[in-house]
Amino acid sequence: MGVQTVKLFRALGRINWPVLTLVLFLCGVGLLMQYSAGGGHFKPYAYSQGLRFLPGFCVMLTLIFIPIQTLMRYTYLFYFGCLGLLVLVEIAGHMGMGAQRWIALGPVNLQPSELMKLATIMALARYFHTLHPYERPSPLTLAIPVLILIVPAALILKQPNLGTASILLMVGGMMLLAAGVRWIYFIVIGGAGLIALPVAWQFLHDYQKQRVLTFLDPEKDPLGAGYNIIQSVIAIGSGGLFGKGFLKGSQGQLDFLPEKQTDFIFTMLSEEFGFLGSTVVIACYMLLILYALGIAMASRNRFGALIAVGISAMLFLHMFINIGMSMGMLPVVGVPLPLLSYGGTMLVAMLAAFGLLLNVWAHRETQLKQKGI
Repeated sequence: MGVQTVKLFRALGRINWPVLTLVLFLCGVGLLMQYSAGGGHFKPYAYSQGLRFLPGFCVMLTLIFIPIQTLMRYTYLFYFGCLGLLVLVEIAGHMGMGAQRWIALGPVNLQPSELMKLATIMALARYFHTLHPYERPSPLTLAIPVLILIVPAALILKQPNLGTASILLMVGGMMLLAAGVRWIYFIVIGGAGLIALPVAWQFLHDYQKQRVLTFLDPEKDPLGAGYNIIQSVIAIGSGGLFGKGFLKGSQGQLDFLPEKQTDFIFTMLSEEFGFLGSTVVIACYMLLILYALGIAMASRNRFGALIAVGISAMLFLHMFINIGMSMGMLPVVGVPLPLLSYGGTMLVAMLAAFGLLLNVWAHRETQLKQKGI
């Protein structure tokens, strides 16, 4: 057996195959649902999503084999690069659906806020890795991670993009908790947030207020603001146990369901494949989250462990919020379903996130230098 063959087998042995299999399965389901969203045609959705999958898959595979020391070394550069892109969005961003969230790069529209979530996870992981492993974060040491969170969240909120900004803050909060931040800080911040709700309401855009009011009473305006959620609930309920069959969902195929390729892709899945089909997809997401948490516990370096925690939190929040709003249990905030919803930057960013997760697994035995060790 040649040296190159041995190296190949060693490289393949470093891959967490269950995680990779689950990711590829969900991507396959996503392409199938985009084909359905296009009315049984590859264009416009499945074809474009497939083209975006290819570079995303290459990024994921590349990230697996980059030394974790190299990733940590360039983390802050990646963070400030993404922060610069968010600033560029404010200066010369592309408008779409009433929001300024994209940068036009020829035929491609880049959404920096999706990359910013990943950059923030990595930046927080690196910062807490530099602290002494037995040092509990104090108010002074928390100033920097709070800035790492608040600055991009404020820029994203200004676009406006409340859903992504909220996810960014919640993921950051879960990482702070995993890093050893005391519960009392979260209780104080949570209490202050509740007190500030009436003030925050005044700063919401009219359409954001309308979404909250529609969530509370969708029947108040069934042909207007409440239309989307009513149609979504009807479609999910009509799917029953086994679904109506692929390409046979009436709400989706007859265009009663708006934004079926993005926000309400889970609704299409439920209508066509029923309770059993949607349960399989949810189970795949939950398995990925459990694997991510297992990888976090297996990692012998704090940088990798916190990255795995951040990715598991990001995946859970996206899944929970998207499915919750599809079922009328949460306000519609435009949060896509990872690997299934249509969107190039989101797909590439999520595949990159799984590449990082697989990198943490591949380098789980690597010990990185920490303060005081």
